[in-house]
Amino acid sequence: MVVHRPETRTRGKRSTRLIITAVAALVTAGAGSFGIVRNVHAQLDEIRREITATSALSAPDPLFENYLLVGSDSRAGADPTDADFNAVGAEEDIGGQRSDTLMVMHYVKKSGSVSLLSIPRDLWVAIGGGEDFQRINTAYQAGTDVLVRTVQSALGVPIHHYVEIDFQGFKQIVDAVGGVSVCVDYPSRDKHTGLFMKPGCSTLDGVEALAFARSRFFEQKVDGDWQIDGSSDIGRTARQRSFVEALVKSSVIGVVGNPFSVGKVMSGGLGAIVVDEQLDLIEFAKKMRPAASGNIASFPLAVYGDTINGNSVLQLGEEAAPLLAFFNGSGPRPELNAAG
Repeated sequence: MVVHRPETRTRGKRSTRLIITAVAALVTAGAGSFGIVRNVHAQLDEIRREITATSALSAPDPLFENYLLVGSDSRAGADPTDADFNAVGAEEDIGGQRSDTLMVMHYVKKSGSVSLLSIPRDLWVAIGGGEDFQRINTAYQAGTDVLVRTVQSALGVPIHHYVEIDFQGFKQIVDAVGGVSVCVDYPSRDKHTGLFMKPGCSTLDGVEALAFARSRFFEQKVDGDWQIDGSSDIGRTARQRSFVEALVKSSVIGVVGNPFSVGKVMSGGLGAIVVDEQLDLIEFAKKMRPAASGNIASFPLAVYGDTINGNSVLQLGEEAAPLLAFFNGSGPRPELNAAG
């Protein structure tokens, strides 16, 4: 499976994997690429600020910044007429809100390099750094501050900023930027999210992109038989990392080609984005500009499968140490491999 950025504006909408929060990066990156006018400033001033998460953030570091990118599975605002309503569900259909996607974006101030680290939502951790062990995606229920502390404690990396986007906002942003192109070698589906793709490259709208990004039961038809992706949550986070990169590129390139689309992109997504009180969105946008040229290093987190109280979970592997050292500022960036 390959994710492509749009090569011309006639390619229309493109899409491929969730990323749900880095989407905020592409929205502000698109806006930041053009002398931000008074109208844009006004929209940025209205973005929601997360006070609770701010209280748990680490002190600034002179060399780097880590952004916790959170994709919330909130159904708030779900429209019963949406094509994916039955698959996504309404706000009252889920027992407690969880973080559907978790990533850490690492920005090195001197070089301007951007790196993404995906955190599997089934990672078994101490919630809030305490004695209660659960899957990491449940930390969100206890509060965004607890989620920040959980990530910092479990991975040993500081978190300096918080960016969140929900399901509904994700779809709006994908549609606003024209989507992202997703290519698959075989017919692909997920009966739980309503995803179905023909072989080759497809242009997905917001609903289709969300179905792809949320897929945990991804299947491909090989030699006449449907085969489920055995990597489960690991494969899902790999698809999401690729999507974030492609969506950032698509939004920036699209806005560069049509500066008048800035307002559409902004209004399409800023209402669904929440950031910490200290985040300067204009500066954040400037830092994301290199993403348009593909300068994003994408890393999976080394984990292994385990069973806890009869539940299948993931544990942090020893091989993760060098990568986490880079994200906490104590080591060099590891070499990228074919899987990264």
